Amino acid sequence: MPKLYSSKEIEKVLKNKGFVFISQKGSHGKFTNGSRTTIVPMSKKEMPQGTFGSILRQSGLSKEDFK
Repeated sequence: MPKLYSSKEIEKVLKNKGFVFISQKGSHGKFTNGSRTTIVPMSKKEMPQGTFGSILRQSGLSKEDFK
């Protein structure tokens, strides 16, 4: 079974990779690195695999960046 990441873990990796928190509307935070914008649900203890895949596509990062 693949590891499930929390919102805080994803936010930490995004910030380490150069993304900056821009705004939050409801429970979704918006991060950008200038060329890409990524939306992250902010209060999840375990992010579903499909949502995590969407975050990877939006950010241009790979699963290896989260290890």
